[in-house]
Parts: sequence; structure tokens; C-alpha cells
Amino acid sequence: MIDLFRQRVVETGRLPLFGFFTAFIVTFVLTRVVVRLIRANVSGWFGNVRAGDTHVHHVVFGVVLMLVGGIASLATPDAYVALDCVAAVVFGAGSALVLDEFALLLHLSDVYWTEKGRASVDAVFVAIAVSGLLLLGIRPFGFADAVPDPAGSVLARTYFASTVANLLLAVITLLKGKIWTGLIGLFLPVLLVVGAIRVARPGSPWSRWRYDPDSRKYQRAVRREVRFRRPLIRAKIWVQEFIAGRHDLIPPELLQRSADAAERAHRRRLARAARRAAARDRRRAVARDRRRAVARDQRRAAARDERRAAARGGRGVADRLQRRAFARGLAVSRLRTSAAARRLARRLGPEEPPQSPSPPRRKLPTTRR
Repeated sequence: MIDLFRQRVVETGRLPLFGFFTAFIVTFVLTRVVVRLIRANVSGWFGNVRAGDTHVHHVVFGVVLMLVGGIASLATPDAYVALDCVAAVVFGAGSALVLDEFALLLHLSDVYWTEKGRASVDAVFVAIAVSGLLLLGIRPFGFADAVPDPAGSVLARTYFASTVANLLLAVITLLKGKIWTGLIGLFLPVLLVVGAIRVARPGSPWSRWRYDPDSRKYQRAVRREVRFRRPLIRAKIWVQEFIAGRHDLIPPELLQRSADAAERAHRRRLARAARRAAARDRRRAVARDRRRAVARDQRRAAARDERRAAARGGRGVADRLQRRAFARGLAVSRLRTSAAARRLARRLGPEEPPQSPSPPRRKLPTTRR
């Protein structure tokens, strides 16, 4: 094993790449272990790094380590292989910290444990795959040790044409939504040919540009997506969650959207309750005014009836008293008249009764002849 390592890694000059590859994997695994323990609230382990009220993500430390490792690698002379390996290790550790929060950089939001956070694991897996292929000695575009001939030989022209063709096939494969096929195909060009010939994935840019929703190609792409792609995606998600933890939290923007929706619903409920209370108060005020008006009218009618009754009762008493007084006065006057008449008759004596005068004779009208 040691001789194989010396032959395949040390003697071929891939020791710095091996340091980068090892540091990258170890840092990623340790980072995921630490963050999963922090998420589980396990006591005795490291907690979140904070600067006051600001949470410092480990991508910040990754950027610093990448800067230090990159500058050190550029400043180290070629003869100092050990220093170059140390710089590669530092760069690999920083790269792992940065790519572990690749989703945060992509979405500019803390989506570490959400479904969007799986983009970080995908980026890490891509980096590991590319680094592993380079470490195994597999060069991009299928040429291990081909060097273009500046004199313009057939080999140089062939290398240039194959490179352009592979790049074109890689772009087509990526536009068809086949990310892994396009990346791995840079090292195995046969995969680029297969990915470029087969139908695009539904929802990919190539599918939106060239496939009609009712076309046979689009329907075939949907069937293949359901039959083959979905099981592979579920298997990949299982592996990702086994290594990096479950991404089952609700994204912050959805939480904020839900909070805003709940706040709007609460405000609508408050406004509706206020409108109902105002309408109820208006109805109560109208009913109270109506009751007061009815009570006022009843009091006025009762007072009017009392006054009328009192007036009718007063006039009746006055009429009775007046009639009594008139009757009494008439009786007294009659008595007095009859007594005076008897006295006068005794004084004058008997006399003939007066004769009634004859009515005057009417003069008959005379006619002229």
C-alpha cells in the first residue's frame, strides 16, 4: 500500500492534491458532526460562534483559510514540497467550510437545514468527485498527458478539436439538467455523448426552449423522470441525509412569509371584529334612540291624556255648578214673579179679560180696465 501510494501519488507530484483531498473530506465530516451536535443541543460540544448579536457562519473561517492557503501556495517555491502540501491542506479545509455553506451563498439566506440546503451537500460531493478523479490521474477531456504542439501538428489540432467538442457536449448536457453527467463527463467523454443525445429533464432550460408540453419528447422525459430519476434522487437524498443530517426545517423566507400571512390574517380579524363591534354599537344606538323616542312619545301621550282628562273633568264640574246655580236662580225668579202677580191682582180687583185684537183687513188689489 505504501509503495502504491509512493508510485501513484508522491512520484507523480500529486501529494499536494492528496493533502487537499484528505483535508477537504476530514474537515467536511468534522464540520457536519459538530453542527449536528449543535442542532441536537448536546452539551459539552462547541456552540455557535457569535460576535455580539451576529452569528458568524463557518463560511467566514473557510474564506480566510482559502485565502491563506492560496497565497501560501503561490508564494511557496516549487522545491519546498512540504510547504506546498501544508498550503494545500489549509486550502482544502477552507474549501470544505465554504462549500458546506454553499446554499447560504447561493440563496443569500440561512437555509442550512432546509431543503435548499441540500445544494451545499451537492457542491461538496461534486468537489470530492472531481478531486478524486484528478487524484486517480484522470485528466479532463480524456487526455492524460497530451500537450499541444506549438508547431501545429495533427495531434495539436486533434486535441483542440476534441476539447471544443467536449466543452460543447458538456454545455448541452448541463442545459438539459444533467449536472452530474456533465461534470463527470469532463473526465469520461462518453458520458457527455450519452447526456447530449438523450432527452432533457423536465423543467431544464433545454426542455423549456425546445420541448412543447404536448410533444412526445416531453412526455417521454416525464416518464423517464418518474421511472428512473425519482428513485435515484431519493437514494441520493438518503445518502446525503445519512452523512450530513436531515434537511427538514422550513426555510426562513417561508417562515417569514407565514409570519406575514399570519400577521395579515390577524389584522384582518381585528379589522373585521372592529367593524362588527362598530355595526353592533350603531344598531344598539339606533335601538336605544328608538326606545327613548317611543318612551318619550308615550310620556307625552300620557301627559296629554292626563291634561285632557283633567280638562274634561274640570269643565264637567264647572258645568254642573253653573247649571245648579242657573236652576236655583230661575226658580227664585219664578217664585218672585208669581208672588208679585198675586199682589197686583188683589190690588186692582177683577177685570174683563182682554180681547184679542182682530187681524187687519187686507186690501184687495184693483184692476184697471
